[in-house]
Amino acid sequence: MAAESGYASRTLAGHLVRGGVGFGASAGALALLPFVGPVALLLLPVGLLAFRGCPTCWVIGLMETVSRGRLQRECVDGRCELRKAEGA
Repeated sequence: MAAESGYASRTLAGHLVRGGVGFGASAGALALLPFVGPVALLLLPVGLLAFRGCPTCWVIGLMETVSRGRLQRECVDGRCELRKAEGA
């Protein structure tokens, strides 16, 4: 089995929940800024934790989570290729 990625989640549903929390907290911080002032920016770290660092990392993890088990990397003589996994 291939090495586990640091971005992929165990389940697609879990990954989408993390994305909802991340995007919701980030958008909430910006939307609430005029009403509660700089205190709203306390939601940004929540969003970053949900994204595991950045929204781009979350998107990469989404792609890895969706493709998990469907792609297989084979390396022979220093040359690596991605192929469909058997049974996928």
